[in-house]
Amino acid sequence: MDKKRVLIISQEMNPYTAISEISQIVRALPEYLHKQGMELRLLMPRFGTINERRHKLHEVVRLSGMNIIVDDDDYPLIIKVASLPGLRLQVYFLDNDEFFKRKTVFEDKDGKLHDDNADRMVFFCKGALETVKKFGWPPNIIHCHGWMTSLIPLYLKTAYKNEPLFEQSSVVYSAYDGSELASAFPENFGDKASINNLSAEDLKAYFDEDGVHLHRGAFANSDAVIQGTDEISPELVAELENAPCPVLKSTGLEGNELLQSYVDFYESLLEEPQEA
Repeated sequence: MDKKRVLIISQEMNPYTAISEISQIVRALPEYLHKQGMELRLLMPRFGTINERRHKLHEVVRLSGMNIIVDDDDYPLIIKVASLPGLRLQVYFLDNDEFFKRKTVFEDKDGKLHDDNADRMVFFCKGALETVKKFGWPPNIIHCHGWMTSLIPLYLKTAYKNEPLFEQSSVVYSAYDGSELASAFPENFGDKASINNLSAEDLKAYFDEDGVHLHRGAFANSDAVIQGTDEISPELVAELENAPCPVLKSTGLEGNELLQSYVDFYESLLEEPQEA
């Protein structure tokens, strides 16, 4: 049997960031999957808080050089790589001076949300998929972690739906608290997110009269959803209850038992072909 290929795209990961529980889960998961004999690729933003010298990041010239368009402006995409400590797994970092050079992540030093978080998210989501295309590596599972990856399920079902590399991919979205950051998104977020001539209709799941709902939009475009942590807000509980796809809810499991539940969930998705 061919090895299963799992693409993990995350906004955080230990030891490079330690912002929330996402960092811990995304550090443990690839190690467990690797031991199960799966092939992996790991992608995350190269935030300015990441010490490149300490973590031995270096640029991958063959992958760099693309420009990503966000809101009609071109931004160069630089790809860097480092080896995950203790494992023979590489982590690819998406970098751009305009979006990621600053020494803060989602908020400035005074706790104010960055005005360009929406642009940074669009850049990261599109840049991640373009990077995987350059890999020429078709994943069986694409597992997205955190609100910053919430447009990837949409893009895979629309702008990239005819891309042969992703034809057999099942998209899993792990939801964690934090999408309230979207409350600071500009009114023209829909225009920013509309890459490759996407329409307002394509993006409708992300909006209602109250504003932007990143988790809801991701759920509507994913093949499956995972409750990322035990403790979540009542709002996210309600969103999970209404998700239109299979949901792996929190079971109170920890350690390898929790990670094995992810593997079993993957397998349930791969048993039958996903609908186009």
